[in-house]
Amino acid sequence: MAYLLDANVFIQASRLHYGFDFCPAFWDWLERENRNGKVFSIRQILDELLAPDDLTDWARNRGDYLFKLVDNDAMEKYIDVVNWVQTNGFKSIAVSTFMQVADSYLIAYALAHEHTVVTHEVPANTLNKVKIPNVCTGLGIDCINPFTMLRREGANFVLSGNAA
Repeated sequence: MAYLLDANVFIQASRLHYGFDFCPAFWDWLERENRNGKVFSIRQILDELLAPDDLTDWARNRGDYLFKLVDNDAMEKYIDVVNWVQTNGFKSIAVSTFMQVADSYLIAYALAHEHTVVTHEVPANTLNKVKIPNVCTGLGIDCINPFTMLRREGANFVLSGNAA
């Protein structure tokens, strides 16, 4: 199973749960699992991370391997994503907004390559905003939060040696 990470996973990890200054193990784990072919994202997500901070520096230095280019297979599935969103009653502004951000490409890539989408978004019964989990469910894509991914994969971030 491979995991495709949404921008909010990186952003919230760096700002809240797994800051670079106190939990470098999370970031090391992402890189290790990327080398193992299990964890990555797409270039459109990288573009969303380009604010000047530690996360941007970290992401830019891994852009060539952690953030994949959307390929032809994903672009073919992009049509399925567009069709699903356009035919499920969302307001036109919600559809337009969704199609302009990386979320639609992330889902298309997951659909094309049978990956699990990882996001902090939760499903919502609204026609005003297209939510990643709703689209994933509609298209039969597994969609989980980062904590579920870490548990599934047995990630274990422990203090070493002389912790008091």
